[in-house]
Amino acid sequence: MSDPVTEADILLIQKILPHRYPFLLVDKVHSINGTTSAVGIKNVTMNEPHFQGHFPGNPIMPGVTIVEAMAQTTAVMVGATLGLTEGNLLVYFMAIDGCKFRRKVVPGDVLEMHVETTRGKPGGKVWRFKGVATVDGEMAAEAEFTAMMDIPKA
Repeated sequence: MSDPVTEADILLIQKILPHRYPFLLVDKVHSINGTTSAVGIKNVTMNEPHFQGHFPGNPIMPGVTIVEAMAQTTAVMVGATLGLTEGNLLVYFMAIDGCKFRRKVVPGDVLEMHVETTRGKPGGKVWRFKGVATVDGEMAAEAEFTAMMDIPKA
């Protein structure tokens, strides 16, 4: 029996998620605790295309991309734990609740997405998660979200 996966570098992330530039929004995931919790890392850079228009002269990461980064972190957590590394795991938002933005995220920031599963289990289709995104320990955003995991049949 192999050891449980506790972290995912960009190469493993790309094996799990179908997302690619410019919509791959997580660089690393660590502290993976099965399908229970994980921490994703997003290095925010000026090279990202949304900064051209959001906002010229005052680049701010759009809130929807912060929530998407949290969702991608949960998909990596579940995919890594369940060994879904063929790039055919698809995850669809069903609901986003209690979403609040507390701080701007700008180029140069390191965004940490702390996520946990509040409902869901291996083999299940509908999962619920809670996420908190921070920069330097300060909350940038929080949300609860429901997702449908389109997990391929073995």
